[in-house]
Amino acid sequence: MTRQQFTTQIIELIRSVPCGYVSTYGDIARMAGNPQAARQVARMLHTCAKPEKLPWHRIVNREGRISLKPFQGYEQQKMLLEDEGVAFDETGKINLDQYRWHALPDNW
Repeated sequence: MTRQQFTTQIIELIRSVPCGYVSTYGDIARMAGNPQAARQVARMLHTCAKPEKLPWHRIVNREGRISLKPFQGYEQQKMLLEDEGVAFDETGKINLDQYRWHALPDNW
């Protein structure tokens, strides 16, 4: 798979995450065909989210936490997710068993 094909696959997968659900950087990388590329997914989101109009806020880290720092996008991402019905526990964590979306069968 070429870099362009991988990038296109990542963009399509992020667009596919439905309202009220989240996916992780690693999930997106795995579904796109490279389970080692979670950081690449994060970098790509940083540069492509706005021009591609991606639902960037639906991508979280593997612990179910927002990776952005306070006053650097954290509050906005949390608000967007809460507006979609995603709940956070008292430590700021999302229950991935409840809210995680992935496009592959459960045995992936």
